[in-house]
Amino acid sequence: MENLVLNGMVAESETYMALGLLDGGVSGTPRVLLLIASVLEKSVQKNEKLLNASRRKDTVTLFHGSRSPSLSIGEYMERIFKYSRCSSSCFVVAYIYINKFLQRTDAYLTSLNAHRLLISSIMVAAKFLDDVLTKTTLITTTLNLAGVMTTPITPELEG
Repeated sequence: MENLVLNGMVAESETYMALGLLDGGVSGTPRVLLLIASVLEKSVQKNEKLLNASRRKDTVTLFHGSRSPSLSIGEYMERIFKYSRCSSSCFVVAYIYINKFLQRTDAYLTSLNAHRLLISSIMVAAKFLDDVLTKTTLITTTLNLAGVMTTPITPELEG
């Protein structure tokens, strides 16, 4: 079995490939990002259907926007990956952070909060996992260039 060195650590390349954690697949986007985007988009659809059917009100958090962004979650994640240089591992950890947040609050993942939760959790994960992105200003500048998020709100969400 062939080994691969990632961030100074030896990893089995077959395992990384099977999980889609190697950056830059056929489409340039790691498969794991596409899988996470699909799961998040399905969760948003399910939650919005549930909230509409039951006439429940979602708990409004700092992560809620006034309208849904025009980019899909998948497009958003691809853009963040392309411009931020975050490793695909950051997206996996970000997904875990989102789930932990939702478990600890009464909020549902909806089209009004998914993008902000995603960018905030990716930023925190990148600061924890990746040496490349350690300064909020670098991250927000990168995301502004990508057309993903505006600078004034990003540090507030990161909290």
